[in-house]
Amino acid sequence: MAKTVLVAMSGGVDSSVALSKVLEMGHEAIGITMKLWNNKDPKTNTVRPSLCNSADAINGAKLICDRFGVKHYTIDFIDLFKKHVVDDFVSQYMSGKTPNPCVKCNSLIKWDALIKFSQEIEADFIATGHYAQIKKRGNEFILSKGIDLSKDQSYMLWDIDKKQLSKTLFPIGGMTKQEVREYAIKHDLETANRAESQDLCFVLGDDYSQFLYEIVPDKMENISDGPIIDEDNNKVGMHKGFTSYTVGQRRGLGLSFPEPRYVKKINPINNTIVVSKKDALYSRKCTAHSINLLKDNLSFPANIMAQIRYNSKPSSAAIEIKKDDEIKIEFENPQLAITPGQSIVFYEDDTLIGGAIIK
Repeated sequence: MAKTVLVAMSGGVDSSVALSKVLEMGHEAIGITMKLWNNKDPKTNTVRPSLCNSADAINGAKLICDRFGVKHYTIDFIDLFKKHVVDDFVSQYMSGKTPNPCVKCNSLIKWDALIKFSQEIEADFIATGHYAQIKKRGNEFILSKGIDLSKDQSYMLWDIDKKQLSKTLFPIGGMTKQEVREYAIKHDLETANRAESQDLCFVLGDDYSQFLYEIVPDKMENISDGPIIDEDNNKVGMHKGFTSYTVGQRRGLGLSFPEPRYVKKINPINNTIVVSKKDALYSRKCTAHSINLLKDNLSFPANIMAQIRYNSKPSSAAIEIKKDDEIKIEFENPQLAITPGQSIVFYEDDTLIGGAIIK
């Protein structure tokens, strides 16, 4: 039976093919492009749309919708995005942590806000161009990795409300990136050869410090140079402001040692950066908070696969919920640079069972 599907349209090839696939399924589609942020150019002081809602992106989405005779909305979510994504990103960085803003954007904007809008226009489902899959097992909807493991985006989806999975479609989750490109070219889609965006959509040129100066100039003015110390509390150099560094960073420290040094810890309270040799960055244990579970009937402690960052591989670990909002993780093998603020995501085989934020 045909349903009405609200398709998130970024103006890229993935969402374009997702829309086409929804129509192939026999559904009625409605396109939506979300205006999320405007950037201020530091050189000209002019305001311009972010990468995800540039004129080129919006026009690309409209062209695809026009081609298929599909209605297209462009909706302003800038205030919501600032409240739930940008403000949290800034708060975490100012606390010496390294957040995953895409996780917040997915759960609170691309799902919560999209689901709400879909209900307002009486659509039955939402669809996105993510490389992930939703499978039904009995009465339960399960979130799984995409077929193309090199492009799998399930890691960034761990914070979605489980109840929303039954209302979500991932039309390209069973395709590889190459197949998506080939499909777009075969069907002569206007976005077939559009390049992918690699940076955070709201940070121009991947310059985090400049972005923080734009959002919280008063706080950034108070962040000064400070000492870089080793694990024995010996001063070995000076840093240029703790917001310019992340755990595991090697480049840009300005240190001269026979063996490279890496950022091990960031201390915003006393304005110090702790560095160490690479071996000292390995750890088998961590704790995490803000847990979200996506699978029913889980029991703890449990042996699962845990992934500590988007571009790392899952590793065998034991997890145990210590209290309502804290989980303890112990890896079978030491992990490099477990970073506060990053997401730790849990899998059983290819099934995403949940995640949390590293303390």
